[in-house]
Parts: sequence; C-alpha cells; structure tokens
Amino acid sequence: MKLIKPFALLLLFTVMAVEVTTAQSRTVWPEKKANDWYAQQPWLVGCNFSPSTAINQLEMWQAETFDTATINRELGWAASIGMNCVRVFLHDLLYQQDADGFLKRMDIFLAIAQRHHIKVMFVLFDSVWDPFPKLGKQKEPTPHVHNSGWVQSPGVKVLLDSSQYPRLEEYVKSVVKYFKDDGRILAWDVWNEPDNLNPGSYGKYEPKNKGLIVAPLLKKVFVWARTVNPSQPLTSGIWLGDWSTHQKLKIWQKVQLEQSDIISFHNYDAPAELEKRIKQLKRYGRPMLNTEYMSRGNGSFFEGSLPIFKKYNVAAFNWGLVAGKTNTIYPWDSWEKKYTGEPKLWFHDIFRADGTPYKQSEVNFIKKITGEK
Repeated sequence: MKLIKPFALLLLFTVMAVEVTTAQSRTVWPEKKANDWYAQQPWLVGCNFSPSTAINQLEMWQAETFDTATINRELGWAASIGMNCVRVFLHDLLYQQDADGFLKRMDIFLAIAQRHHIKVMFVLFDSVWDPFPKLGKQKEPTPHVHNSGWVQSPGVKVLLDSSQYPRLEEYVKSVVKYFKDDGRILAWDVWNEPDNLNPGSYGKYEPKNKGLIVAPLLKKVFVWARTVNPSQPLTSGIWLGDWSTHQKLKIWQKVQLEQSDIISFHNYDAPAELEKRIKQLKRYGRPMLNTEYMSRGNGSFFEGSLPIFKKYNVAAFNWGLVAGKTNTIYPWDSWEKKYTGEPKLWFHDIFRADGTPYKQSEVNFIKKITGEK
C-alpha cells in the first residue's frame, strides 16, 4: 500500500475541507436576512410574463422566435400601470440546445426589463401542462383552449430517469451562477407546482405518485442553486392542500417551505380564502410573495386581491399580461368544455394585443393602488 506523505495528506484534507465549505457556503437565509432583503424592496406588484407571440417557454426563448420588439412593448405596458416585477419561466431544454445563446438572450431580456424599471423572477422548472416538451417549432394554439401549448420542464421522461439528473444539475448551476450577482434579478423560483398532476388535460400521462418522485429532486435543485452562492433569494411556491399546521403539509410542501429563503404561494380564490392563506403562512416569519393569482371566473379579481396583498405587504404576481397565443383569457375548464369565441369574462390577462385594456376600470384601479400617475 502506498503511503501518503504528511504534507500531501494535509493538502488532501485541505482540499476536501474547501470542497465541503464551498458546497455548504450558502445556507437557507436566516429570517433576519430574508426580512432585511425584503425591507429594501418596494411593494412588489407584477405579473407572470410571456410575450403574446409565444405559446410557451420554448417559443419565447428559442433564437428563431425570441421577439424582443414584443417583449419591449408589452413590458412597457406593464410598467405603465405601476408593475415593477415579472415572473418568467425558463426551460432545461433551452440550455441543452444552446447554452451560450440562451444565457445571452436571458441577458437581453433583463436589459429590456431594466429599461422599464422591472425586476425579474426566473422560474427554473415547471410541472404544469404538457409533459412531453420538444425543441424546435412549437405547435399552433388550439382555438379557445387555455394554455394549449405550455410545456413542463423537465418532461415526464426525464423526471423518471435519474440518469438525466446530472444534465439538470448543470443547467441549474450554470444558469444561476451566470447571474448570481445580477441586481436585475429579484429572485429564483426553483420549481413551479412540482406535484401538479394536470387533471383534465394530461393527467393520464402523469405518474400517480408525482409529488413523492419530485420531492427528493426538488431538494437537490435547491442545493444545486445554493452551491453557487446566489445573492438573490430562492423559493418554490406551495399551492394546494391544508396549510393550517406544518405537520399537515405534504412532503414536497415541507421541502418547499424549509428550503426557501422567502415564502411564495399561489392562490386563485376569493378574498376571504386568500387572507386566510396569508395568515397561515405568517408563522414562518419570512417575506411572502404570491406568485400566481387573479382568475376572474374563479372569484379572484384585482380589486379584491390587491388590497389584501398591500395590507399584509405581500408581493403580488397575477397570471398573464397580454392576450395572445397562450389563450389564457379562456378558463381552465376549456380543456373539457367547448368555447367558440372570446368569453365575456376573461379568465386571465389585462391587455389586448394592441395594448387596449380588457377593462379600463380595472387598469385604473391597478394604477391607483400601485401609485402610478
């Protein structure tokens, strides 16, 4: 057996210690740091943004369809009503396809957003809608069907194949590291609705124990992102179930809340239920961001929700800005119920493609509560 000289042994232990320290150098933020960070922010009001010319994340970001003119125009409309932040979805296949180009396009998007004084929350993974994403030209929208082309990241085949996880790790670490000290980024949402089984649309293709499959990978994603020491907070929003006590949460919800620097959640309900959910999450003592709300057909309106968010100093990101290829003016049940024309009551979105408001009184209210002149 070859002996290791004392100096070499010391060097080996030093390297190992550095590696361990590096891997552990970014912990979940203490409550004080999270709250100090939030105290430096204005009241955050924004939307989930995808340009009206893109049916999904892939069409938004791929080089052939990256539409900076529309992005600039529509972010200008967001700013005009007092919005100061947007939540934007990425996709692991975009990094696999063209890592350098993807990062450059992200940088361009951030520059456009900064021009309008808007900060960006990027979403790394998403478990909602089509579980079979494909690069290249995306399909045309199915008429009158809500999010007929939105795709999951990772797709179900990757989710069920742990041999693909190193690729996902490279994606997370590389993207977060590239922008880890970028002040234009508000936060990183590491995974959107990780346990969503998509009933009514793609449910038959989903693993029935999806939440349990995602939970350990979700924790890995948090760890991967933290190892590159991002200056921005990490989060993943809970969205269904009983939140009355921590013990009643599902395994993946506990991961979401325990690993998050700041608390995020979804709520598409009427004001009373929204306020109840906020009160339940106050026990964690951290800043709160509602990263999805406003579904008019479900009783969630700007006029009912925004005053509650302001009362509790909760950040607010409604779903949708401009009606377009995502068809989110149509309700969720458009997958099962036939619609033949524009609904009288839009489900999501604020503006038509020409920039005119769906409802002027609604826009006036948003401008008033955000303080936009």
